[in-house]
Amino acid sequence: MDLSTLKNPEGARRARKRVGRGPSSGTGKTSGRGHKGQKARSGYSARKGFEGGQMPLHRRVPKRGFHHEKRFVMAEVNVDVLECKFDDGEEVTTATLIARKLVDPTHGGVKLLGRGDLTKKLIVKVQAVSPGARVKIEAVGGTVECITLAGKVGG
Repeated sequence: MDLSTLKNPEGARRARKRVGRGPSSGTGKTSGRGHKGQKARSGYSARKGFEGGQMPLHRRVPKRGFHHEKRFVMAEVNVDVLECKFDDGEEVTTATLIARKLVDPTHGGVKLLGRGDLTKKLIVKVQAVSPGARVKIEAVGGTVECITLAGKVGG
């Protein structure tokens, strides 16, 4: 037994319908297309959502929502994560956070949030810092600098 001798089981394949082969075939004369009209002609194919010329549903329904061109989502990271993943005196930047897989790269950059406690003196250079996070970093002798991303639209 090999691939050349394999056959489909009985009834697995249906023969194609041969239309226009006389009245007794059941699909003679108009070949199952009805009488005249656009759908009876060769080459007919309606586009997706076509409703016969009536205003289609996707155009009847009102538009909702708003997309602000200058808005960019920021990745968020908390102070307690920095405590675990960085050593004392180390510099925390967007690049180091992405390299250590703590945040995904986003257009808006990184915002530091204030959950948790910090005991290490860190040099933080990110795009945004919450007031609580800034207080916690500066309380242990660290520094915080807000930087802008190159090519970012609308400050």
